[in-house]
Amino acid sequence: MSFSEKLDKIIARYAELNDKLMDVGSIPSAEFSKIAKEHSDLEHIVPIAENYRKSENSSLELSQMLKDVNLDPELKAIAEQELKDCAQDITDLALQLKHVLLPKDRDDDKNAIIEIRAGTGGDEAALFAAALFRMYQKYAERNRWKFEILSVSETGLEGYKEASASITGNGVFAKLKFESGVHRVQRVPETESSGRIHTSAATVAVLPAAEEVDITIEDKDLKIDVFRASGAGGQHVNTTDSAVRITHLPTGTVVTQQDEKSQHKNKAKALKILRARVYEAEREKKAKERSALRKDQVGSGDRSERIRTYNYPQSRVTDHRVNITLHELHKVINEGYLDQFIEALIAEDHTAKLAESEY
Repeated sequence: MSFSEKLDKIIARYAELNDKLMDVGSIPSAEFSKIAKEHSDLEHIVPIAENYRKSENSSLELSQMLKDVNLDPELKAIAEQELKDCAQDITDLALQLKHVLLPKDRDDDKNAIIEIRAGTGGDEAALFAAALFRMYQKYAERNRWKFEILSVSETGLEGYKEASASITGNGVFAKLKFESGVHRVQRVPETESSGRIHTSAATVAVLPAAEEVDITIEDKDLKIDVFRASGAGGQHVNTTDSAVRITHLPTGTVVTQQDEKSQHKNKAKALKILRARVYEAEREKKAKERSALRKDQVGSGDRSERIRTYNYPQSRVTDHRVNITLHELHKVINEGYLDQFIEALIAEDHTAKLAESEY
């Protein structure tokens, strides 16, 4: 389908949806939200498309006028200038349309589950993992998102071996999806008497929160084990078998949940995480099958990719994908000021997709 044909189709579809919404009573309740959303999605595209069409028509009329050998010289000069203006309008509007017509990630509107694990670096890595977890909690607060802690495995030294949370709000996954990867920290541990800088790391995984409509998990594909929850040092947290381990047999995905005293609540949280992990694995598989992943894709989600370094001695945070460095480590880590990084990553991804666009 050509660019022009695509615009015609969008304008016609918008008019069709307008007609349907004028007669709301005739729309089945189950379809109304779907139609309203599609109408809303097209609402900001159609005016640009219509202006593009007007500029094209004006350009055609002016070109025809300038073919008249008897055209008054003064009118000819005006028409030539207007034709140049039209050409510029067409270029500008075409660029705007290419941006708004880029295919969106179908998961951008989803909520997210974030999982953080301490990597290399022992206690320092665990402390860093805890700091990252709090950083995303602050970022969620700044965006007025709900941040629900799902599980935390502490080291006993205020560090986290691993932690996960559910983040709910507007456009959560769209903003956080580029955070997946290895985050590295450089600082002098309190126990380091010689002042030597240590490097440690933590891994962040951001998964789109999957609903039952997104992926079906059959009961027969699940192996559920219950056991007694335990805390640091193996001390029993309670005396009932409230902890839950769920294994998804087709993929081998395992989720253990023991933070709640209720077995029912632990099972619900474990299923939430399991569904997100299985859905994410399917997303990655499909992406690879399409062979459309760019070599320089900023949001590859590769868990082994070092994406950002937090240098405490220099109060510096550097994102290696977009080459942005901020000398405001305190604000980033303690207050969740990630906007500059996230906006740059979204813009970079958008630009790369635009370069690959067929239009």
